[in-house]
Order: sequence, then C-alpha cells, then structure tokens
Amino acid sequence: MTDTAAQTSTSRKTRRSNPATDLALIATFAALIAVCALLPAISVGGAVPITLQTFAVMLAGAVLGARRGFLAVLLYLAVGAIGLPVFSGGAAGLAPFAGPSVGYLVAFPFAALATGFFVERLPRKRIASSIPLIFISGLAASFIFIHPLGILGMSWRADLTLGQAFLADLAFWPGDVVKNLLMGLVATAVHRAFPTILPPRPARKIAA
Repeated sequence: MTDTAAQTSTSRKTRRSNPATDLALIATFAALIAVCALLPAISVGGAVPITLQTFAVMLAGAVLGARRGFLAVLLYLAVGAIGLPVFSGGAAGLAPFAGPSVGYLVAFPFAALATGFFVERLPRKRIASSIPLIFISGLAASFIFIHPLGILGMSWRADLTLGQAFLADLAFWPGDVVKNLLMGLVATAVHRAFPTILPPRPARKIAA
C-alpha cells in the first residue's frame, strides 16, 4: 500500500474530536458527579460515609474515555474547592481535602483515568454489550486507586493505623461491587445509544 493510499484509508477511519462537544460532555459529567455526591449518604459508622460519587466517577471514565473522564472529575473537584457546595453532604472549599476523605477525593480523577484507559482498549464493536468487561474495568480502577489512597487518607487524617483504616475501608467493598455493576449497565446503554462517544483510537502507521 502506498503512503497516499494509507493516509486516505486512515483519514476515513479517524474521527476528529470536537472541542465544544468535549467541553460539554466534561461539564455534564462533572455536574453528574456533584448530583451523586449530594444524594443522601449512608453512614457505615466510620469516618467516611458511602455515597454514589464512585459510581459517577467510574461512569465518567467508562463513557468519556481516559482523558475526558479525568478532566470531568478534576473540574468537579475544582468547582468544590473554590467554594460551591458539591461535595458529600453539601461540603465545599478546601476543608474536605483536610479531612478523612482526602484520599478518596485525590483518587477519583485517577480512577476515572484508569477506567477510561481500560474501556478504550476494549473491542469497539463489543463495548455496547460488554457489561462484565466494563464492570471489571471499573472495579480494577477502584482497587488500584480509590481503596489504597482512601486507606492512606483515613490513616493520615482520622488518626488510624493502616490496619484500622483497612478494616474501615472494607465496609465500602460490597457497595463498590454494586456501584460498578450499575456503572457497567449504564455505560453499555450509553455506548449502545451513542456508539461514537468514546474518542477515536490513535491511527496506526501503515508501512508502505
């Protein structure tokens, strides 16, 4: 295949990202995370309650992809940090970043990034029916980032040993499984309705 033919073939398969659409999606998912954070939390008797934030964070990565999912969560954190009451329980400002939940907050954008990274590498024709794979992607990102950083944050800010913080974090595991299963169901439905919502994969160079 000649260089010209290869470039033509690649250009036909590559969709260009629309910055306005990207910004709208990032803002929409930042708002969704805020709404999920403001829904009534479930106290498990520890320093950090159970909320639906994790569901929305993972959904942002699974639907928008790694980069836009990461930016959506960063926007949510930035809006809360500057004073809008979008954190759990209507909290705002920098106080939540000095509390027991700091590790979870810091982990959120990286968990969205990881979820998007995994989902972007699934076969595109199967994403709309890949509930188990998307579920595993979200669960893996949660156990790579959210739980370890959450444990460290509780140990640091709640004056717990690492062992005590680990036991406190165990209370979140069953809910995490349920939230990621729900995320997988919603994400596949979105991909079924909007099959081109994920960003295009980088074009591979084709040798002459």
